[in-house]
Amino acid sequence: MKATLVRELGAGFVSADIDIADPIGREVLVDVKASGLCHTDLTMSRFEMGNPLPGVFGHELAGVVTQIGPGVTELAVGDHVVGCLVQYCGACEKCLSGKVYQCLHPEKTLRAEGDAPRLSENGLPVGQAFGLGGFAQQALVHENQLVKVPDEIPFAQAALLGCGVVTGAGAVLNTANVQAGDTIVVIGAGGVGLNAINGAVIAGATTIIAVDIADDKLLKAREFGATHVVNSKSVDPVAAVMEITGNGADSVFDFVGTKTVAEQGLEMAAPGGGLYLIGVIDPASHIDVHQVGLIGSQKRIQGVYMGSTTAKHDIPMYAKLYLEGRFELDSLLSKEIALDEVNEGYESLKDSNITRVVITSL
Repeated sequence: MKATLVRELGAGFVSADIDIADPIGREVLVDVKASGLCHTDLTMSRFEMGNPLPGVFGHELAGVVTQIGPGVTELAVGDHVVGCLVQYCGACEKCLSGKVYQCLHPEKTLRAEGDAPRLSENGLPVGQAFGLGGFAQQALVHENQLVKVPDEIPFAQAALLGCGVVTGAGAVLNTANVQAGDTIVVIGAGGVGLNAINGAVIAGATTIIAVDIADDKLLKAREFGATHVVNSKSVDPVAAVMEITGNGADSVFDFVGTKTVAEQGLEMAAPGGGLYLIGVIDPASHIDVHQVGLIGSQKRIQGVYMGSTTAKHDIPMYAKLYLEGRFELDSLLSKEIALDEVNEGYESLKDSNITRVVITSL
């Protein structure tokens, strides 16, 4: 099958023909119909983060089930599915308590040592990032990482549900548990940040402040439901947030991931408020915290992984909301590309008018 590989860190994405195995156990073979470009894959293609190379990246996939392993119970051939990078065993203490995003044994979704690889090239193993590998014509995935969605939802929009939507909206609805009447700040009005705004609207937040350096992104944030916008390139964002809120926000969501932005986000939080760290630009980035000040203000800082999502519950919910016209996905989709245009697709994301790019020609 055709796939797009990362062979060396920093060398970009290259086209290749590779082999994919038949499903065993609880594996599901999916014909990929759409695969979104997420900045996480771009970061992993540039920095050493433990991903075997050569490898197939891409974790926002949607497609149709074409074959199932003998242990599969939740899916059938012909089902429309969305992939999610949360890997969970379903049997550990965390999974049984409902926190599958904190699973202690995510490796249970992969093949055991000694099994033939799922993906190979000329007889040699090919890595599969997050157990998905969506930058390919097909994907072989454990059923725990696949969620059935209604046939009515277009594949390109469905692909966004598995990462960008659950991460952004989930950070608001699940992790921060934003309530009706809350004040929130979303720093970074890209695709994931816009989903956070979507989530805040659903939660009933009354003040939703979007912060970004691009006016066109801030305009889109308004369209998604932001009540206020702040261009942090032209004004002091902390001062602007304080002027709007009086004493800060209940929850601040950082979708950027730099030291400066995170520390500004902490300043924006009201006493007792929270800073939620989601975005990552530099994996080595860190922030400085004044311990006594943090104790006195009772603020909290929390890292957020995948919006604390339980995909089998959350993805169908967002799909239903979309089909009911209550969750915006259509205007997130800015550009559709071919499988061999991943490099160009990531380059186009530098344009602030481009929100999400999805591979739809495979």
